[in-house]
Amino acid sequence: EYGRNSFAMSPTQWIKRTNAIGIISKGGRYSIGTFAHPDIAFEFASWISVEFKLYLVREFQRLKVEEQKQLAWSAKRELSKINWVT
Repeated sequence: EYGRNSFAMSPTQWIKRTNAIGIISKGGRYSIGTFAHPDIAFEFASWISVEFKLYLVREFQRLKVEEQKQLAWSAKRELSKINWVT
């Protein structure tokens, strides 16, 4: 069954067969859908779409650069404050 090209597994089957943690599949009238921990969702989306993975990598790099700029500004501010008082 697993080796066939036509094989498909529903999220509910996946959760039951693998004892998955961090994924919830709900059916019914309200709140229908499959919900996952953000780390799992990002990994799945990265596997599906190379463009999405590149977007995540670039966004992470951009955020790290901004974080470094903010830290540098904060450090300079603290040094100025210390020098002003002494």
